[in-house]
Parts: sequence; C-alpha cells; structure tokens
Amino acid sequence: MAEENVLPIPNLALPQECFVLQQSSLSHLHDTARSALLRGIEADQMAPYYRLVVAANVLPLDQALLDKLEGQNTAELERLDKVLKEAEETEGESDIADALRAKASYLTKIGEKERAVEAQQLALEKTAGVGSRIDIVLSLVRIGFFFSDTQLISANLTKADEFVEKGGDWDRRNRLKVYRGLHLLSIRQFKPASALLIDALSTFTATELLSYNDFVSLTVIAGTLTLNRVDLKKKIISAPEVISALPELPTLADTTKNIYDCHYDKFFVALATLEQTHLLPSRLLAPHARFYVREMRILAYAQLLQSYSSLTLESLAHAFGVTVDFVDNELSRFIASGRLHATIDRVHGIVETNRPAVKNAQTETVIRKGDILLNSIQRLSKVLY
Repeated sequence: MAEENVLPIPNLALPQECFVLQQSSLSHLHDTARSALLRGIEADQMAPYYRLVVAANVLPLDQALLDKLEGQNTAELERLDKVLKEAEETEGESDIADALRAKASYLTKIGEKERAVEAQQLALEKTAGVGSRIDIVLSLVRIGFFFSDTQLISANLTKADEFVEKGGDWDRRNRLKVYRGLHLLSIRQFKPASALLIDALSTFTATELLSYNDFVSLTVIAGTLTLNRVDLKKKIISAPEVISALPELPTLADTTKNIYDCHYDKFFVALATLEQTHLLPSRLLAPHARFYVREMRILAYAQLLQSYSSLTLESLAHAFGVTVDFVDNELSRFIASGRLHATIDRVHGIVETNRPAVKNAQTETVIRKGDILLNSIQRLSKVLY
C-alpha cells in the first residue's frame, strides 16, 4: 500500500511564492510571499534553491543564511553517504535501495535538481516493489512541477502509467489522476484535465501536490469551462465535495452559479474578479488567464444566443451589464473568428443566430434515418398483417 501521507518533497508552495514575487502587478502580495518563501527555504535547508532565487533577483543574498544552509546540507549528505556505504558493505539489496531513496529524497527536498533527478533514477533502478517504484516516479514528476520542466513531467507520467498498469494500488492510481490533471491544465488541455480532476474529487489524497481547497478550485475552474449545463450541475454545483469547499471560495461560487443560472451581468463581474484572484496570481493558470476569460465569455454569449433566433444589441448589452459598443465589438470579433454562429445587423441593432452547419447536418441525418425507419416499419406491418 501507499504511504498514508506522502511528504511534500519538494515543497511546491515555494515556486508559487517565487512566481508571485516576480510579478510587479501582485505587489500587494509580495510581503506575505517573501516571508513564506524564506521560511520554506530555511525549513527544508534549501541552499541550492536559495542560490537560484537569489540569482534571479527574487530575494537578496543573506550570506549568513546561505552558509548555514550549506553547512546543514553537507552534514546531512555525509551522513546519508555513510549509511549508504554501510548498507552496500553489510546489508542486502532492500537496505541499499532504502538508503538510495533516502539520499534521493533529501536532494529533492533541498532543490538540487540535477543531482536529485540522477539519485531518484538510480534509486528507481535498485528498487524492486512496483508501489515503491511508482512513488519514485511521482517524486520525479514533482521535481518537474517544481522546476517547470515539462519534458521531465511527461516522461515520468508515462512511466507511472506503465507501473500502475502492472499493479498500482487504489491510492496511487487516484493520486496519478491528480498529477496528470495538473499537467494537462499546465499545457492548456482543460477538457481532459477536468475529467481527471472530477474523477478524483471524492478520493483526493494528493496533498503533496496542493491543498484540498486549491484542488477543488482547479476542478471548478476547469469544469465550469468544459462541462455542459447538465453535467455542470451534476458534477460540480451539486457535488458534496464542492459544496463543502465553496463557502471558502466565494468568487468561484459566484462565477459557477451565475453562468448556470444565466445571470450574465453578475457572471461578468465574477469572472473579472476570478481573473484577478485565482488566475493571474497562479503560477499554473496565469499563462492561460486571457485564454480562459475569453473562452468563458464565448461560452456565456453562446449560451444566451442559442435560446433566440434574434435579439437586439441593446437587450444583449443589458443582459451582460455592458455597453452596446462593447458587446458589438466583442461579438464581431468572435463571429469573425468562427467562434459564434450569428450575424450582426448594426443598422437595425439586431443579432441573428445561425444554426451551425454541423447542427444542420445532424438534423438532416436524424430526419433521413427517421424516414428510413418509418418506411421499414410500414413494410414490415404489410408483411405481418
């Protein structure tokens, strides 16, 4: 079985704090982020990572702190090397593997990327059990998340899939869904990410990656964009896990509720707030903030337009709480790019919706097959009666 609690090694909260400190637009969060980053570096004896953030001008150099951390690293690595040497001389393969994993975990913990990856891979070669091998591969994935190394993440997620198929237990299978879901979000694959995160919602245990509330936030953000209204209600709005967390996430609650209830003016306000509070400050989601906001607006416009054959620009602007010029410019852009199936009659101030060609083809197919079925039934009835 998997360990009851997988340690957060490396501490993925720290690159998030580092990201905040690198964004001038998030200056109101800098003091808190700086304190949290320094505390985390000192707690995990992260001399290698401290050197990186100092080199990136994220933190000023405190030579006394660096000397202290490097001394701790040297002492602990010497101890671990001694344990490993004793195991190689007097113990069996299992003890050697344990010693290798201990050293790899420490190098991972302090943020020594290259040596940590090498040590984890060596430990993987020497470890026999499928469960333990999955744990090592997931550690490599976390190193990838920590340093934003997409290639390292992808390669080891593939290995994890292979090991899980050979005999991964229930807990590791569920944690792997969260790992892959986060990776898919990071590369803007919101739909498959949403499916995995929703599937893991009731069984979430991957606290080494992120907190439960952060996990629910990402699940709601992805699901609100990708699910149809029926599934949004069933899998997000009515999910007990979401209901229990949303009181602490009011902006997400407002965004999801208002798009579902068709309160589009309130939805636009909530979406703007969501961008500032959950998307732009997030290391994972910030690169996709503009994409997400645009897609959510398209979703809202499409949801309203599909209920009408035509409606006035003025009523549309009123529904979204914006000016006629704003909605005219935005709809024109989305229509021109083929994202909305409508035309604008600016002279008369009317938006007319068009049935997509795919929908027309589907309708014609249903009618044609229906006619064939009716003819077959009629012929059969003549034979029988």
